[in-house]
Amino acid sequence: MEEIQKVPVSVYAEMTPNPAVLKFVANKRLVGADSIEFKNIEEAQASPLAVKLFHFPFVKEVFITSNYIAITKYDILEWEDVTLEVRELIRDYIAQGNPVLKSNEATPAASDAKGAEVKSTIGAVHPQEKDPKTWEPIEQKISSLLDEYVKPAVEQDGGNIKFLNFTDGKVQVLLQGACSGCPSSTQTLKQGIQNLLQEMLPGQIKDVEAVNG
Repeated sequence: MEEIQKVPVSVYAEMTPNPAVLKFVANKRLVGADSIEFKNIEEAQASPLAVKLFHFPFVKEVFITSNYIAITKYDILEWEDVTLEVRELIRDYIAQGNPVLKSNEATPAASDAKGAEVKSTIGAVHPQEKDPKTWEPIEQKISSLLDEYVKPAVEQDGGNIKFLNFTDGKVQVLLQGACSGCPSSTQTLKQGIQNLLQEMLPGQIKDVEAVNG
């Protein structure tokens, strides 16, 4: 019987606009469609791979999407000194067939057999995040605009933007991955995202603010 050839696992490093963050892109699917962010090793217990990464003393945050891992480092060394070591750890871990997430954890944006969204059990919900089930029509529109026009570009840069709430003309969002703490994120937020929403929803958007910007 002819043996099925497995596709070799490859992982490559890619710079982001945030000098503290590096993307490690894999040719394998890592998690569900959404993204997961871990701020520390305690939060990372749902992901054995993230726990391993936090064992590096320079790792500050781990952000995982469907095909890449963005790692934020402390400013105690340069990426060029550790990139190879991190890349090899991720590649070897995936190549051995180890799970990125524990099998008994729900993945973000997963759906059940009837197509209904399953609530994620991974990652903390931000205290200012409004339950999507209670969104007003304008909040649904804001979230849709962010998903369509902003998220694709942000994900290319190794990050994510998450709609939290809308109150008295002010939109609050959460910046994740490479976008969190990025020197250019504030400028992008005001000149790009705020202008977009004000153009698409004239007279309704006064300000766009990142709770961690």
